[in-house]
Amino acid sequence: MKIEIRVDEREEDLTIAVTCKQLTPDVEKLLAALRMMNHQLTVKKEGEIYLLDIAQIVYIESVDRKCFVYTSDEIYESEFRLYELERRLEEYGFMRVSKSFLIHLHKIQSLRADLNRKIRITMSGGEQIIASRQYADELKKRLGVK
Repeated sequence: MKIEIRVDEREEDLTIAVTCKQLTPDVEKLLAALRMMNHQLTVKKEGEIYLLDIAQIVYIESVDRKCFVYTSDEIYESEFRLYELERRLEEYGFMRVSKSFLIHLHKIQSLRADLNRKIRITMSGGEQIIASRQYADELKKRLGVK
C-alpha cells in the first residue's frame, strides 16, 4: 500500500481519493473508517442529549420498541427505530444480525458456530450476541468467513 499526501494551500476542502485494483475487505474497512470520521448519532441518557461518535458504538439493541445504544462503557437510548438505524449506519460497518440486534462489525472479537446454524458473536467488551440463521450467511459473507 502506498500513501500519498499533497498539501495545497489553495484547497478549501479535504479530498481523499482511493485508487485500487479491486474493492477488497481491507479497502472497504478503510473506507468505512473514513466515512465514520465526524459522524455522530443523537442519543439520550438521563434526560440529557448527547452527540455520540458512531465509531464508539459497539452494538444496538431493540427492547420493547426502544433502541439502546451500547458503547464500551455507557448505554444510551435512541429515538430511532432499529430499522432506521440499520439504514443510517450500514455504510459505516453496522449490520443487523437478528430481529433485535445491530452490531458494529469492526467491534467483533470472535465468532463461534452455535446450534441450528446460528452464530455466537463475542463483541469487543465481551458481550455475546446470537446471530440468527436468517442473518448468519450474510454476516459470514461481509466478514469474508467461510
